[in-house]
Amino acid sequence: MKRALTLAASALALISAPATAQDFVIVNATLATGDGSEPIEDGVVIVDDGAVTFAGPRSGASSFEADEVVDVGGAWVTPGLFATVTSLGLWDVGAVSESNDTRASGSPFSAALDVSPIVNPASQHILIHRAAGITRAATVGSASGSIFAGQGAIIDLGSDPTAVTRSRAFQMVELGEGGARLSGGSRASAQALFRNALLEATEFERGGTLRSPGGGRGTTMQGDDIGIDSRMARTSNDRASDVLLTRFDAAALVPVVRGEQPLYIAVERAADIRSVLALKNEFPRLDMVLVGVSEGWLVASEIAAAGVPVIADGLDDLPQGFDQLASTQSNVGRMVKAGVKVAINAAAMENPRNLNQYAGNLVALTRIPGADGLSWGQAFAAISSVPAQISGMQGRAGILSPGAKADVVIWDGDPLEVGSVPTRVFIDGVDQPLDNHQSRLRERYRDLDESALPEAYDW
Repeated sequence: MKRALTLAASALALISAPATAQDFVIVNATLATGDGSEPIEDGVVIVDDGAVTFAGPRSGASSFEADEVVDVGGAWVTPGLFATVTSLGLWDVGAVSESNDTRASGSPFSAALDVSPIVNPASQHILIHRAAGITRAATVGSASGSIFAGQGAIIDLGSDPTAVTRSRAFQMVELGEGGARLSGGSRASAQALFRNALLEATEFERGGTLRSPGGGRGTTMQGDDIGIDSRMARTSNDRASDVLLTRFDAAALVPVVRGEQPLYIAVERAADIRSVLALKNEFPRLDMVLVGVSEGWLVASEIAAAGVPVIADGLDDLPQGFDQLASTQSNVGRMVKAGVKVAINAAAMENPRNLNQYAGNLVALTRIPGADGLSWGQAFAAISSVPAQISGMQGRAGILSPGAKADVVIWDGDPLEVGSVPTRVFIDGVDQPLDNHQSRLRERYRDLDESALPEAYDW
């Protein structure tokens, strides 16, 4: 216990005092800007006051002054990776419920759940993933008591006390097999619950009233009583007795039906994807993002025509459920070829730090006859600039271009190769510490003196 407390204290010390942004220049880089283009030889990155002012070939760089000039000797330099969708900062030990805030199955609330106040910047998972080159992430809880998982946040993984850069950044809902289990055992039930929730939120926006959770049948609460714009509370008509959402959940969905907050919809089967896309006819303001989408290649043209972006599982080569029977490793490549904006789903792998491995596998698919993969630039964009765009940070994260946040990673090899690791990570122009529990344990036992061990350890 004493050892655990000491480690926890050291983690807190790392975020106690935020560092200031540095002015620096990186030269002689194999540079990937993250915009989907191929790497640039002899690249230069210029950072001033925490923002990128130039990223490109040396021939295009003007004269510069900086606190530090870093000659990387041809090493790879990229923007920081952007992980979506994750649970980073919401748990420490998955099997210990006291340290795991990803599920709220016993809560009376669903859509109103907001992870922003509970993100822990000292979480070892944040430290470990920062050391893997991930600089920003979208994080959200899991749907457990309802098809709605609640509102996710955009976070940075910097070593400072403020991790959340955008609260209530999106709403998450689970459909398909997962939604069916949560809503009564049928997709029909999940679809009805989902549509009813959107209708309730629309009614609330127009000025209806909602029952107070825990109150009697006649207890109502108007929109302005919970901080909602008074225009939502012009009427005092009580709502029907079959209301399924609490007033807080309905209020949380108002930005969704207005199209002001993206709605991330976890869905896999082609038929379910079509049903979701059809909702745009009834709720045209919905800003939808599809998550998972294992059978997306079957309806890729429809997704592209709807202009709906996708956060897709990287390599679903075998079905993990009956709604993934048409899974193929070529899913992402075929959707991109059809014109769909696709990011790689970090939730589909054991750890988000495997994002670059999955992206690299999509590059390898281009060498297999009959398969559809991605070019190197496309694959890297799928874990950098594309998830940043989907998360509302287009041009500001996941990319090295003038005006972008100086999230810069220097690697010891090609970042899409399994064995490559970052040697330096900058977030907002601040050089970040890369140590964590795992690295300290590695160093502790790397040169362990074994002379005092019993003879039994010799074999």
